[in-house]
Amino acid sequence: MDAPKPLTSPLAPKVQEVLDSIRPALQMDGGDCDLVDVSPDGVVTVHMKGACGGCPSSSMTLTMGIEKRIKAKVPEIQRVVAV
Repeated sequence: MDAPKPLTSPLAPKVQEVLDSIRPALQMDGGDCDLVDVSPDGVVTVHMKGACGGCPSSSMTLTMGIEKRIKAKVPEIQRVVAV
């Protein structure tokens, strides 16, 4: 298995801070998410894990929860996608 590539975006620490603040709520429902990438054009890629990985509501969690919080704290971000 390949090691994850290092996050080089200057926005990555800010995005990670927001994800860390959301993480307890995700974990209460048996899920979690990892930051995969922050592209130069402002697209954040996350990996939904645990219960969030297969949950039918994960797209709502992604857009209404995670994306909304990230964009509020890091306005340079345009959107959040899951892989």
